[in-house]
Amino acid sequence: MINKLKIKLRIYWQLIKSFQTLLLLLTGITGFISSRCPYISWELTLGMIISLFLTISGTTVYNMLWDRSIDAKMQRTKHRPLPAKKISIKETVIFGTVLNVLGLSLAYYLSPLYALIVFAGLFIDFVIYTIWLKRTSAWSILWGGISGGMPILAGRVLGVGEIDLIGILLALSILFWIPTHIMTFNMRHFEDYNNAKIPTFASKYGFKNVRLIIALSTISSALAFALGAFALGLSWSFLSVLLILAIIAFGFAVYSIIIPSDKSNFQVFKVASLYMIFAMLVIILGSIFY
Repeated sequence: MINKLKIKLRIYWQLIKSFQTLLLLLTGITGFISSRCPYISWELTLGMIISLFLTISGTTVYNMLWDRSIDAKMQRTKHRPLPAKKISIKETVIFGTVLNVLGLSLAYYLSPLYALIVFAGLFIDFVIYTIWLKRTSAWSILWGGISGGMPILAGRVLGVGEIDLIGILLALSILFWIPTHIMTFNMRHFEDYNNAKIPTFASKYGFKNVRLIIALSTISSALAFALGAFALGLSWSFLSVLLILAIIAFGFAVYSIIIPSDKSNFQVFKVASLYMIFAMLVIILGSIFY
């Protein structure tokens, strides 16, 4: 009985793409803490964390459900729970729906505007990006970036009670970061995406142009981060750390242009993920010790 429960929990954990979900959750926490709202409490913070985690997870489950036919064609994803038939479609629908309903309900209880932003992330990611554009346009990545920026904007909105310039800048930093994260992944698994007939920038515009786009998106993300951090009033010590992180990430992106290879491409992917994590932590610490 216990072993069956462990297996089931492992399947659910795979369905929500734990690393991606936790990374997006971290951005939401960052947006919330950046607000330094006067009424901040453990109850509000916990409610925000739970509501975001549930909704991000639920959205990911919906995406996994819709993309199961694509996943079955790709070496990287064919062992996921749905294409591997480790879980039924009915159970997946129920699981994703329960997560989304609970997450959105809690979000609405905390703040209707916050819930609207959270729902916008779900709708843009699942309906516009996954259902409508992912199979037809390489530019679907733009909408993927917009949905990726919703958690940090939602966290900020919950704290300040409105959509402000800082929240928009922080959301833009995520939007510009998404191409670095996804395009490097597209190149690393180029044949997989071609086999699944998923249009990517790499297949449409070529690796050379994509590497240039990655470098530009990296510096754009860093600039949006810097402007947001400056507007927050972070001290120069924290701003300096953000600058160093940006230089490192940009350096790896430029290196991949000068010496293109699978190795340098994957290095950019790993550095981009670490850059995002550490940039979020810098903003969190900078906001706490402001």
